[in-house]
Amino acid sequence: MPPSPQVRPHYPPPRDPSRTLPLEPPHLHNLITTLSLRPHIEGGYFVETDRSPLRIPNPFAGPSAPAADPTASGTHALQLDLEASASSTSQGAAPDTTEPTTGGNALRHAYAKDQDTRSASTSILYLLTPANPQGHFHRNKARAVHSLVWGRGRYVVVHPGGEVETLVVGRDVSGGERVQWVVEGGCWKGSFLLPSSGSGEGEEGGLLVSETVVPGFEYEDHEFLDKERAGGVLGVREGELGFLVREG
Repeated sequence: MPPSPQVRPHYPPPRDPSRTLPLEPPHLHNLITTLSLRPHIEGGYFVETDRSPLRIPNPFAGPSAPAADPTASGTHALQLDLEASASSTSQGAAPDTTEPTTGGNALRHAYAKDQDTRSASTSILYLLTPANPQGHFHRNKARAVHSLVWGRGRYVVVHPGGEVETLVVGRDVSGGERVQWVVEGGCWKGSFLLPSSGSGEGEEGGLLVSETVVPGFEYEDHEFLDKERAGGVLGVREGELGFLVREG
């Protein structure tokens, strides 16, 4: 794999990810509320749009362990805390962060309670904006297939062998930009918004992506890259890519 180009952010990170909605311009505020997007613990906003009712054997299952509440710790607990903080602040017409009773999110409380099976697939919409412009390094056990809806951004993928791959996603396909890309399970992934290249979508409209995870996403299969491990994972590029490592 050829060396990837140097990476630098184009927008400052938010001071408080739970309070970015009031900072969004009206058209993005309307998009977020219309699509019922929620603040994402990785950064940006998301909504789960589909969770397959088909259950398959969990390919990541390890030794049996006592059943535990998946919302009590780990990234699921962090996500719930973020949503609670977002809903408790004075944000005007903030999106409803109560648990839906219909659609894919209706199964949210069932996440990871059955360690023997997984949903065959799950899908989300994921949005980065100038006020909430980056997704922090994380990895999933399952592979994720991404498709561009609109906008422009850069994804940074660190493979298990240490190779760093970067790719620009956008509509300029002849210029090498991607409209579909796959991140395999076990790879560290980060992303950030790029300015538009003449279309007006990158800065004004953010980056909207559809992401399908196979087998389906569970918080138990997700982890963040932390500061303690960043040097070992990012190597000589830690100083360059460290802005994508989540604080805390």
